[in-house]
Amino acid sequence: MSRLIRTFAALALLGGLGPLAGCSSDSEAEETAVRGPAREAAAPFWVDPASPAAWQADDFQRHGREADARLLQRIARQPTAIWPGGDDPGPMMRAATEGARKEGRTALFVAYNIPHRDCGQHSAGGAPDGAAYRQWIERFASALGDARAWVVLEPDAVAHAVDGCTPMEYQAERYALLSQAIERLKRQPHTRVYLDAGNPAWISDPARLVEPLGHAGIAGADGFALNVSNFQTTDTAKAYGHKLSAALQGMGTKHFVIDTSRNGNGPLAGDHSTAWCNPPGRALGTPPTLRTGDPLVDAYLWIKRPGESDGQCRGGPAAGTWWPQYALGLARDAHG
Repeated sequence: MSRLIRTFAALALLGGLGPLAGCSSDSEAEETAVRGPAREAAAPFWVDPASPAAWQADDFQRHGREADARLLQRIARQPTAIWPGGDDPGPMMRAATEGARKEGRTALFVAYNIPHRDCGQHSAGGAPDGAAYRQWIERFASALGDARAWVVLEPDAVAHAVDGCTPMEYQAERYALLSQAIERLKRQPHTRVYLDAGNPAWISDPARLVEPLGHAGIAGADGFALNVSNFQTTDTAKAYGHKLSAALQGMGTKHFVIDTSRNGNGPLAGDHSTAWCNPPGRALGTPPTLRTGDPLVDAYLWIKRPGESDGQCRGGPAAGTWWPQYALGLARDAHG
């Protein structure tokens, strides 16, 4: 199973566009939904004003595609995770933390640079070796400073080791790197860390994850993340998370977060081996919130950036490339 790598060069370009202009609704009620006190309490995370969705909504508005612009505002006005890339993640991260600080919000990041990433599939890449990864994590952590931040650590890294996609010869180093990354990130005074634990359709028995997560340092993390870039329903992920948390009791009570970015219609029926890659008919899920109604679920988050391709499948562009047609479909099919 694969995930996407983000198009960081595109984001860097978009970063110069400044706040979204011309794509906000004329409706006062819609503006209140974006900036009002209810949203402040529900999702204290920073919204990137120069995200691909924000840029696209602005472009649609300028070209008279007002209905499409309104659809993409459903994505643009929500906080989504930043996936810093390149040898030095610092500049992108500092821009985000500074933006969040000015608004009194929390920045949301994904660290996704583990060596031998994604088993050479659509999101292949990562640091060339362990030494390079340690240096990268040091830069990542340093860029956080004393900002309030949540970090989802290395989607797929543990699950790929469990399912055997990552060769055995790399697994000991991988677990050590993850454990060291958690320790380094937790030195930052206001950083929370959630180690990725795959999704219920991938490693169906959560007991198989307990020992690997232990080797990867879950005891030092705030918890784990589920459903990153996937489509499992919130209820399915929540039930799975409770089982995994109970199985991890020897390492402390571990809370978890769920990626709800694209799970509004659940997973595509059929072959699980291909259902993760740009499946049709999917929808945006529950917007990011801390109000989960479950003491073990710290948040529903949009960790995956809705509208970015999973890879060159079903007519999609390369992994991580912004795909406006797919983004429109997610927004159009969203409930509510």
